Amino acid sequence: MAALDGKKILVIATNYGVEQDEIVVPTDQLRERGATVTVAAKESGSIETLVGDKDPGKSVDTDTTYDGVSASDFDALVVPGGTINADTIRQDSTAVDLVKAFVEAGKPVAAICHGPWTLVEAGVLPGRTITSFPSLQTDVRNAGGEWVDQEVQVDTTNGTVITSRTPDDLPAFVDAIESALV
Repeated sequence: MAALDGKKILVIATNYGVEQDEIVVPTDQLRERGATVTVAAKESGSIETLVGDKDPGKSVDTDTTYDGVSASDFDALVVPGGTINADTIRQDSTAVDLVKAFVEAGKPVAAICHGPWTLVEAGVLPGRTITSFPSLQTDVRNAGGEWVDQEVQVDTTNGTVITSRTPDDLPAFVDAIESALV
């Protein structure tokens, strides 16, 4: 029996500009640990990833769209980074509402790199300590959060928010997601 058997995890991303490893690694590793992972994007079809925000990466198939999911159907949410992805997703009210719904339900929300921009936009940072790609630290502070520079930060203020800085932090990020669900 795998550690995450029976757990349902939603990954949300835009259809273009997601940092390849920040969607592929968590999705694959969480599935290997037994979770059912659903990938949702603005539009059905595929997600075109990037490596380093500029070089073409792998395509990732979507399972559904933001409109086709509800926080009540999942145990946790993962928001990958990529500057283009994060900047686009935070402007999508359906995606931002999903983030709010997970936080309000007390379900784990994990965001990496630029993904925490969605947490800023969702207004869920007051009183929380998170990490992110360093360029977001002013945004985090302006949104009422405290920013720290470490590979993974787990804040359990009214639910669980898991954040990491870059693809280099993916092992700790995925382990923290698992820990929050077992």
